[in-house]
Amino acid sequence: MIESLVVFAVSLLIGAIGIYAGAKVIVDSEDYTYALVTALLGAIIWGVVGFFFGWIPLLGPLLVFVAYLAIINARYPGGWVDAAAITIVAWLSVLIVLYVLALVGVTGFDAVGVPGV
Repeated sequence: MIESLVVFAVSLLIGAIGIYAGAKVIVDSEDYTYALVTALLGAIIWGVVGFFFGWIPLLGPLLVFVAYLAIINARYPGGWVDAAAITIVAWLSVLIVLYVLALVGVTGFDAVGVPGV
């Protein structure tokens, strides 16, 4: 149980780094705590919507992703295009961080708060 909580917390912190990087690049936001809360909300919404709709072929994953984008859109200024851009930068940032950490044997290749990583 403790191990699972530690993995969740570390993964959430890594996911928040990605959102922070995306928000910094796209909308010039520099608040890591805000990114951390956004990552937590995104993970919760991703999980809930995925539970109820994720099983629907093609439409389910799309609905889950749109729900995640809605969280980014609601939390950061700029609209849907900027939310999508923040998500792309976040995904790439987390991918790089996880790759480096996996190379040195610190963690596996997953993070909470950024979809698809």
